[in-house]
Amino acid sequence: MKTLGRWLTSPWRRSTVAAVVGALPVLAFPAPSLWWFAYVALVPWILLARTAPTGGRAAYDGWWGGFGFMLAMHHWLLPSLHVFTFVIAALLGALWAPWGWLVRRLLGGVPSRGGVLAALVVLPSGWLGVELVRSWQGLGGPWGVLGASQWQVEAALRLASVGGMWLPGFLVVVLNVAVAVLVGVRRARVPAVAGLVATAAATSAAWVGSPRPATDDRVRIAVVQPGVVSGTDSADRRFDLEERLTRELAGQDVSLVVWGESSVGFDLGARPDLARRLTALSRETGAGILVNVDARRSDRPGIYKSSVLVGPDGLTGDRYDKMRLVPFGEYIPARSLLGWATSVGKAAGEDRRRGSEQVVMDTGDGLRIGPMVCFESAFPDMSRHLAEDGADVLLAQSSTSTFQRSWAPWQHASLGALRAAETGRPMVHATLTGVSAVYGPGGERVGPRLGTDTAAAQVYEIPLAHGTTPYVRFGDWPLHAALLVLAAWGVTELSRLRRPARGSLVPPARTAHGSPARPGR
Repeated sequence: MKTLGRWLTSPWRRSTVAAVVGALPVLAFPAPSLWWFAYVALVPWILLARTAPTGGRAAYDGWWGGFGFMLAMHHWLLPSLHVFTFVIAALLGALWAPWGWLVRRLLGGVPSRGGVLAALVVLPSGWLGVELVRSWQGLGGPWGVLGASQWQVEAALRLASVGGMWLPGFLVVVLNVAVAVLVGVRRARVPAVAGLVATAAATSAAWVGSPRPATDDRVRIAVVQPGVVSGTDSADRRFDLEERLTRELAGQDVSLVVWGESSVGFDLGARPDLARRLTALSRETGAGILVNVDARRSDRPGIYKSSVLVGPDGLTGDRYDKMRLVPFGEYIPARSLLGWATSVGKAAGEDRRRGSEQVVMDTGDGLRIGPMVCFESAFPDMSRHLAEDGADVLLAQSSTSTFQRSWAPWQHASLGALRAAETGRPMVHATLTGVSAVYGPGGERVGPRLGTDTAAAQVYEIPLAHGTTPYVRFGDWPLHAALLVLAAWGVTELSRLRRPARGSLVPPARTAHGSPARPGR
C-alpha cells in the first residue's frame, strides 16, 4: 500500500488512475449491463479521493474521475465528434470536482463516526447535485445517470415509481460509500453497516408500500422497424420499406402503428402523395399511424422533427414538434463560439427548430398517447408531464443508426423501463434501426426486443394501467431533498469555521488604563 501511495505522488499518474476508476460505473449500463457492479463501482474512486494529500488534489481526482466516466459513457460519439468528445468529457467532468473535494473533507484521514454518518447522506446528495446540473439539456441531458443502470432490477423500478430514477441512484451511492468505509476506514464499520441496513430498509419499504399499477385492459400496438437504409435516395426507399412492412399488419387488430424517428424525410404538406399513401395504410390496417417527419416545413421556416398522427381520413391534425434537441447532433450550442465543431465531426450544419409544448394525442378509439422524440425519453420530467396530462401510453420515436454498432442503441432502449416504472404507464420505444422495445406499466419488458440487425413489423399486446404513482404526484423530491442536505451541511460547516476557538472566550487582558492589551506591546 505504501508503494502504491508513493507511485501516486506523481500528479499525472494519479490523474490517469482517477480517469480509469471514474470510468468503471459504465460497466453497469448497457451493453455490459452488469447492474450489480454499480453497487461497488464508485469504491475505488472514493478511496482515491479520500487519500488525496490536499483538498485541491481531491478536487482534481473528482474532475479526472468525472472525465473518465463521461468519456466512457459517451465513447460512441467519437466517430461523429472526434476530438470534441474529449472536450465535452472534460467540461462535464469538472462537475465532479466539488464531489471529490467533499469525499476528502468527510472521509479523509481517520473520520469520526459522526463524519461517516454525514458522508452516507452528504456524498449521495452531492452526487445527485452533479447529476441535476448535467441533466440540463444544454449540457447533454441526463444520459448515464447512475440510477438508470438499475433498469432491469424490479426493486429499483419500484423505487423509481416513488422517487424517479434519482431515488435508486441515491441509494446506489450510499452503498458505495458504505463499502468504501468498510474497506478503507475499518474503525468506522458500525456507521457503514448502519448505512447498508438503512439502504436495505428503504428498498424494502418501497417494495411493500409503493402502489403497484393496476392493469385493467390491453391494447395492441405495432412497431415498424425498417433497419438500415442508406444511399442518396434513402428517404424514398425507407418509406417504401416501411409501407411494405406496415401492410403486413392488416387483419391483426392493432390500434396503433408506430414508425421510428425520421421515418418520413419529407414534409407531408409538400408531399400530398405520401400523405395519401399513409391514409391508405391506415385504412388497410384499421389503425392510426404515428410517423415522424424530419424535414423543412412548408408552412413555416426551418427544419423540425415532428410526430404526426395519420388516420383513415388523412392527417388528424395532431402534431408534436420535438422540444429538446440533441446538442451538436441537431443544433450547435453558442454556434458563433462552437461552430468549428462542424469542421472536425458530423455536427449539425443547420440548427433544427424547437417545438413549444408537449402534446397528448387521441388515436380515435379512446386511446391517448404521449409522444416523445429521440433522447427526450432520457428526461423523466417529460414523461411525468405526459402522464399528468392523461396519456395512457408513452411513446418514444428514435433513431440511433449513426451509432449502430455501439452501446448507444441498447442504452437508449433501456431508458423506457424507467419512464414506464416512474409513471405507471406502458412505454413503447420505436426505432428505425434498433433497438426497439416495449415495457409494461411497472417497467417489465413486454414481448421481444428488435435488435440492430432486425427489419420487421412487430405487434405487442400491452397492458394499460391507471392511477398515479408517487413520482408523478410529487415529482423530483429526491433532488430537492439532496439540495436541502447540501445546504444544511454547508451552513453547519460555515458555522463551525466561524465559531471562535475556546481560548478566545477568555476576556483579553487589560492595561493599567483599562484598555485591552494589544499584541506586540
